[in-house]
Amino acid sequence: MAAAERGLARNSIDAYRRDLACFAAHLRPSGVALAHADSASVRNFIAAQRRSGVAARTASRRLSCLRQFYRFLLTDGRRDDNPTATVDSPALPRMLPGVLSEEEVERLLTAACPEVEAAGTSSKREADGFRLRAMIELLYGSGLRVSELVSLPLHAVSAETRSLLVRGKGDKDRLVPLGAPARRALDEYLAVRARHLVDGAPSRWLFPSRGASGHLTRHRLAQMLKALARDAGIESSRVSPHALRHAFASHLLANGADLRAVQKMLGHADIATTEIYTHVLDDRLRRLVEGGHPLAAAGRERSSG
Repeated sequence: MAAAERGLARNSIDAYRRDLACFAAHLRPSGVALAHADSASVRNFIAAQRRSGVAARTASRRLSCLRQFYRFLLTDGRRDDNPTATVDSPALPRMLPGVLSEEEVERLLTAACPEVEAAGTSSKREADGFRLRAMIELLYGSGLRVSELVSLPLHAVSAETRSLLVRGKGDKDRLVPLGAPARRALDEYLAVRARHLVDGAPSRWLFPSRGASGHLTRHRLAQMLKALARDAGIESSRVSPHALRHAFASHLLANGADLRAVQKMLGHADIATTEIYTHVLDDRLRRLVEGGHPLAAAGRERSSG
């Protein structure tokens, strides 16, 4: 059902398989089969997960998997109830820790491709810098997932491209914006892309490499960003492909973007997922009140008087 009807990606299906196996292992000492577990068993499982140090978000994801599994059994006529219906999800933190500031993103972009000196600069190093800056611009300027970024085909970007057609989770396509800075960074990278081709052989990928996949991997990009963070004077643990996607959404909302528009650009199926970024709205709303409300203005006058 997950693969054929919902079209979930392989990574998601593998994660569901692991979550079900984890619950089955929890049930094994009691002799209860996975298909016959009751609500108490599910509650005990989630509580045991939390006691063992599993993060609330991971426990919540495992409960979500169980909900879908038992909903499927109920719909398929294999059970007459859903034991997860009365089980509460673990409380999740609503704040995003350590969102990169706009100034920090600028420092990363500058460090990725510093001014080239007239002599003594390797053209391969220069090409690497243009590639890294283009990838940062796409993560931060378009909100791509890292898996979407590294697997972009070359034909996704043409001279006239002002948006990208991206294949996201569940093989669902969406259009994402391609702003002027990202467009310029891509043009600079495309001019030197040939230096990243393997033995000069053509590649269908926008970011080719020698790996088995034929394109730069998520792991390698994460390594490159950690090294770049150190060059930019930023704590490396705070910089990752996903941190740049976080920054994309947080900075858009902080500057007045509509939550539904951000949801669409991020490719979130449920707006509740996008709402974790609304923590940035508190400061913006406070500034709006302080700057525009007549009582706030009167308060400032009394203070100065």
